[in-house]
Amino acid sequence: MGARVNRSGCAATGRGAWAIAAALLLASLDGSAYARQAASTPAQAATGAKAAAGAGQRVALDRVVVVVNGDLILQSDVEAEQRFAAFQPFRDQSAVTQEELVERLIDRDLILQQLRLQPQPPITDEEVDAELATLRKTIPECAAYHCETDAGWEKFAVAQGFTLEEVRDRWRVRMEVLRFIEQRFRMGIRISPADIDGYYHKTLVPGYQKKNVAPPAEAAISDQIQEILLQQQVTDLMNDWLKTLRAQGSVRIVKAGEAMP
Repeated sequence: MGARVNRSGCAATGRGAWAIAAALLLASLDGSAYARQAASTPAQAATGAKAAAGAGQRVALDRVVVVVNGDLILQSDVEAEQRFAAFQPFRDQSAVTQEELVERLIDRDLILQQLRLQPQPPITDEEVDAELATLRKTIPECAAYHCETDAGWEKFAVAQGFTLEEVRDRWRVRMEVLRFIEQRFRMGIRISPADIDGYYHKTLVPGYQKKNVAPPAEAAISDQIQEILLQQQVTDLMNDWLKTLRAQGSVRIVKAGEAMP
């Protein structure tokens, strides 16, 4: 696959510009974390933790951060989201705040709730394995762990705080969500030659000129420009949809120390 050109006219890589944008929102998904239903209230979660402690089991302290239409997002989910960024080779997490992580998790939970209402055919093990095989070759930090070997890949996963099964589960759900987004928002969008020409002359060419670099010929990168414009429209449609889901549902952010029923 050739080089992609991002919104500012710089080169980027990936399975498609729309997928890059979607991945920025949906990269780290834990199916088990978001499968909690309304019956699992904060009070019931606390009761369960006490029962486990009374039975002599080790219980990690945790707290509810957000309740999204009855689903619980815990502090451990936020921390796992931050750690899983290590599996996103083209993503800079250094400046992401706790609040931004929480907002990202809220949006993802809303999407997963829609997936539960609109079941899709399952992602096969072969599809997951194929994507993970590519991922192992693209994470820069993987070189030190020799991720080309199964032992090295497991060592890298453990270093980030995950088992291999957890990585597989997260990646499978990620693939399911990306497929859902593509089917719901990308289908039916049409980018005209005039749109491509306008982006090339108004956005891409000036970006190259600022760097004193000759831009590539428009015909050579028209497919990449089309992907960028598709991505922009998909992102706008998805953001509007998420705003509607928030307005129609119930999202409660729980402050530290706040009592809940």
